[in-house]
Amino acid sequence: MVASRDIRLSDGRVVRAYDSEHEGHAGVLVWQHGSPQTGALLDPLLEATTARGIRLVSYGRPGYGGSTRLPGRNVASAAHDVEQVADAFGVERFAVMGASGGGPHALACAAELPDRVTGAVCLAGIAPFTDEYDWFAGMVSPGGLKAAIDGAEARARFAETAEFDTASFISADWDALAGQWSSLGADAQRAGEAGSEGLVDDDVAFVDPWAIDLGAITAPVLLVQGGQDRVVPPSHADWLHRRLPKAQLWSRPADGHVSVLHACADAMDWLRANG
Repeated sequence: MVASRDIRLSDGRVVRAYDSEHEGHAGVLVWQHGSPQTGALLDPLLEATTARGIRLVSYGRPGYGGSTRLPGRNVASAAHDVEQVADAFGVERFAVMGASGGGPHALACAAELPDRVTGAVCLAGIAPFTDEYDWFAGMVSPGGLKAAIDGAEARARFAETAEFDTASFISADWDALAGQWSSLGADAQRAGEAGSEGLVDDDVAFVDPWAIDLGAITAPVLLVQGGQDRVVPPSHADWLHRRLPKAQLWSRPADGHVSVLHACADAMDWLRANG
């Protein structure tokens, strides 16, 4: 059974959080959702954590799924919200896992909460914006991120007419959304219908300085990357791998942006073995 709870933070904001209420004898995993999503717990994650005795916790980032918006937030902000969510649920130490837009926020938790995070997994996660390589190369539809470079107002204007480019997903992605990960597609649709504020703020945070030191992360980190990802290209995982001191990279050549999530259960086993 999943419990949802609105948690009031120290600055007065509210975040909507979710708890599998599992006994958690094998630990606690905090999930960082993609962009856009509501933060609700997804069926494949619940099934995998329940089978492993892991308690699963999640929440909607500001602007998503009933959580108060935080204009101007950066990637590091997520760690401070997670700290308070964990406190509210009585959780001291936990692992983090994030996919797509959740990946950077999982890394933020590892960087900012070294005494609490036991390990981190980043699946198809975007890297910090940089001119060290062609950051946009391989993205089928980078318009939103390019608009975000000019700030939240420019990104919001782009959102008014933007439409999802179906070429961003390979056939394996569509198969995943039609099958095991159908709950992800339904949740993304709900998040999109609720408005673009969370997505706008995510994209601006991605291209602005993250305000975290990746090189200072002491917890083990697993990067999982699809070789055919057209949303976040493999070059992003390669860049992160070179800069994270305790990182391992799992390359999945046949996967795209969604089908790479089939690795989530194995990544949970990796966390238990390495955390």
